[in-house]
Amino acid sequence: MNQIETALKDTIAKEVLALYNLTLSHEQIIVEIPREKNHGDYSTNIAMRLAKQIGKNPRDIAAALAERFLAHTDIIRSVEVAGPGFLNFTLVKTALADVITLVLSQGDDYGNSSAGQGKKVNLEYVSANPTGDLHPGHARGAAAGDSVARLQKRAGYEVCREYYLNDAGNQINNMAASLYARYQQQFGLEALLPEDGYYGADLIAIAASLKQEVGESLLDIDKEEALKVCKAYGLKAEKEKLEEDLKLFRVEFDVWSSEQSLYDQGLVEEALKALRQRDKTYESEGALWLKTTEYGDDKDRVLRKSDGSYTYLVPDIAYHVQKFERGFTQLVNFWGADHHGYIKRLKASLAALGHNPDILEVDIIQMVRMIKDQAEFKLSKRSGKALSLKDLIEEAGVDALRYFFASRQCDTHMDLDLDLATKESSENPVYYAQYAHARMCSILKAADQLAKPQDYERLTHDKEILLLKQLALFPNLVADCARERTPHRICTYIQKLAADFHSFYGECKVLDPNDPELSSQRSDLVRAVRITLKNALDCIGVSAPEMM
Repeated sequence: MNQIETALKDTIAKEVLALYNLTLSHEQIIVEIPREKNHGDYSTNIAMRLAKQIGKNPRDIAAALAERFLAHTDIIRSVEVAGPGFLNFTLVKTALADVITLVLSQGDDYGNSSAGQGKKVNLEYVSANPTGDLHPGHARGAAAGDSVARLQKRAGYEVCREYYLNDAGNQINNMAASLYARYQQQFGLEALLPEDGYYGADLIAIAASLKQEVGESLLDIDKEEALKVCKAYGLKAEKEKLEEDLKLFRVEFDVWSSEQSLYDQGLVEEALKALRQRDKTYESEGALWLKTTEYGDDKDRVLRKSDGSYTYLVPDIAYHVQKFERGFTQLVNFWGADHHGYIKRLKASLAALGHNPDILEVDIIQMVRMIKDQAEFKLSKRSGKALSLKDLIEEAGVDALRYFFASRQCDTHMDLDLDLATKESSENPVYYAQYAHARMCSILKAADQLAKPQDYERLTHDKEILLLKQLALFPNLVADCARERTPHRICTYIQKLAADFHSFYGECKVLDPNDPELSSQRSDLVRAVRITLKNALDCIGVSAPEMM
């Protein structure tokens, strides 16, 4: 929490206790910056919130509190009772300037807090099958998950960024068969890809690499043995490509979990055994069923099909049981919209094993349409004509993609206008914000020889006050966005901070050779704004260039 809000909440709590013998925590007190300038610098609705409990008219409560505030704090210049019982505070002009000292002292750490201390969170996102290139939907999930991870780390959470690698099952067998066919084609042989195979150009490149490494050796051995080699080689190559592309997108993971390893370690069978022991399964029509309806699911779910194969739910149960055993206090999965109906059955499965299903939360990632020249790019992962993450980066750049993906709630449908994303004008929000940062760097370079100011008492212009308020908001905002997993609010803040800076720059001369004292104070204000803007951009994985 910023220093001003802390001081105001301390004062409110102290005076409520003195007048009404009620003890309030900071979480029970809301202090906000009013939208209207004539409503003061800060406002609270505490009188209205306490009216029923105290048994008095909220305006009377507000008036009684207002009298005491002026007598017991030195940062409030005036207090006004407004509307049904709002308290609007106007601060002493210099009260906000202390935030500059705080920002300059903390630097890259400004905005960090201990709000999430003691919370161990697992964030699992992307988790695309290792069978081809990442598409725009994966890119959006990557940007969302990584932005939340950055925010939560700043807010003091213990964060584990995890990728679940679906390296078992039919899709991997199809990938291996597809790679084997491409390998044979490298030698001019006629080889057909399986009907459910993967036709992307990436497998052609992997096949060429395989040929270079093993020569003709796979042509001379049993097909099943050749497929085993292709599966291992293809998985390794696809995973490396995933890591490379994600790293290019500024997304990295702490843990890569393997579906196959769940089978190899016997964890899948252990999960099934535990469900049987708890009498949560039954046999019907030759299949094994889980009693998920006991936990709110609309129907029971199949675990083992009549042909003896497991459904996707079985390894997913084992995987999430493993997460619980790793001691996380919260599990967050970022899933595509097509998995929405899967949430209830997985939660029911965990409840059937005695785990608290509320620990698992799922954020849905809606698909994104890519628009260029007012036309949509058509996506088809297996056609060989898919628009990949790498294609997008070449088209628009990492900064624009990260910013635009982060700027919308991930559960809303999105059209990403690539023409706007690459436009070098104020219409493009990422360009607008980065240009503001570059302008600040230019100012500070010119101000390099100014003496350090003794104080910031001359920073009383309305535009300066507005910037100081925005700076003070940042730590609370980071903590809120980390808790609520709402990086789009950081984008809103970035735009407001950049706009307020551009407005300040238009009205306040920063470097005035005839007034070095004011110049040095304003330069430090610019320095604090630059640090805060850079940190805000970092929260969503966007760079802050010094020149443009």
